[in-house]
Amino acid sequence: MSGQAGKSTADLGNVGEEKAMELLPREKDKLVIFTAGLLAERRKARGLKLNYPEAIAYISAAILEGAREGRTVADLMSYGATLLERGEVMEGVPEMIHDIQVEATFPDGTKLVTVHNPIP
Repeated sequence: MSGQAGKSTADLGNVGEEKAMELLPREKDKLVIFTAGLLAERRKARGLKLNYPEAIAYISAAILEGAREGRTVADLMSYGATLLERGEVMEGVPEMIHDIQVEATFPDGTKLVTVHNPIP
């Protein structure tokens, strides 16, 4: 802190100038997946059947959160195939999704998690 009490140096831009939060493309992608996954979760909770993008987002968001919690790649590969059942998605969606691949950040680095046949 320099000069102004309660203000960090990041807050000391020009008066009246707002600093936009800058995110990397990967961080933006994660936020989009999280937002779409949250929407899918709410729709599923209301008993609505998920469409293709909602099903992908729902499973992908769960994988990203699991990685953040420290679960293993192998665990998440199995877990991803238990999240949705055929009756929870629109007709034809299970046949459209053969694999889901998510690049997730684990405590020891970034790894690719592949979920085979995610909607049995």
